[in-house]
Amino acid sequence: MGIILWLIIGGVIGWLASIIMRTDAQQGIFLNIIVGIVGAFIGGLIISGGSINNAPLNITSFLVSLLGAIVLLAIVNLVRRGSVR
Repeated sequence: MGIILWLIIGGVIGWLASIIMRTDAQQGIFLNIIVGIVGAFIGGLIISGGSINNAPLNITSFLVSLLGAIVLLAIVNLVRRGSVR
């Protein structure tokens, strides 16, 4: 059940982060899931408040994961285009 939760919540987090960073048209569902899960890991490293990877699902872990996904997309945009956008 945990892996299914990772995929669903990771997809939602990646989708929301891509809308915020205006990269939604460039990504599909697969990349949204990857961005959400990796972003949750990065958010958990930056803010030790937890993420969907190691904490129960609540608003704090969701926001930490979203912040991590936004940071990940900002880094990808910086490397790709030379600007955060």
